[in-house]
Amino acid sequence: MEYEKGYVYELMDRGGPTDNREPYFKEAVDEMMRSRVLCAKANAVMPDDPACVDFLEELFGRKLDDVRILTPFICDFGNRVKFGAGVFINHSAILSASGGIEFEDGVMTAPGLRIATINHDVNNRHTIYTYGKVHIKKNAWLGMNVTICPGVTIGEYAVVAAGAVVTKDVPDHAVVGGVPAKVIRYLNPTEQRE
Repeated sequence: MEYEKGYVYELMDRGGPTDNREPYFKEAVDEMMRSRVLCAKANAVMPDDPACVDFLEELFGRKLDDVRILTPFICDFGNRVKFGAGVFINHSAILSASGGIEFEDGVMTAPGLRIATINHDVNNRHTIYTYGKVHIKKNAWLGMNVTICPGVTIGEYAVVAAGAVVTKDVPDHAVVGGVPAKVIRYLNPTEQRE
């Protein structure tokens, strides 16, 4: 069967499933390799070497003059990540991005962020995958070693405490923590500053 270019990404956007044995999946494999190579190159140069940013710009297909990403950094699908302005990604982040990740303006992350947008079928775990986009809204702040699971939205100005595992959507202005993450309290929206 013939597949149009981009078909695998249409399936991912719908949540899957995809089957890694099908010919359409080669496009995803090629992007994974492209992304891994560019991350390896960015991680292999000194952090103050302009080539580091050049490799990351190639990875994401956009200028990063309004985004700061510290290495080491790993992302398996650079073409599936979108950044707003003023985003800061601290070192040691791992983005498993096949399902799509969007960082809105002003998002900040501490070291050790983990985001998953893919899952394995319980019965066919080696070949069948499902997906859920992760959306991190304006000015959210993600603490050290936070894990975000597929399909989660983090609300505007939300704070995710260090070590939290986020399995459900986080409301705007909420402070969440724990495993699984639960609302601890809400911030007063009138006290929020840009």
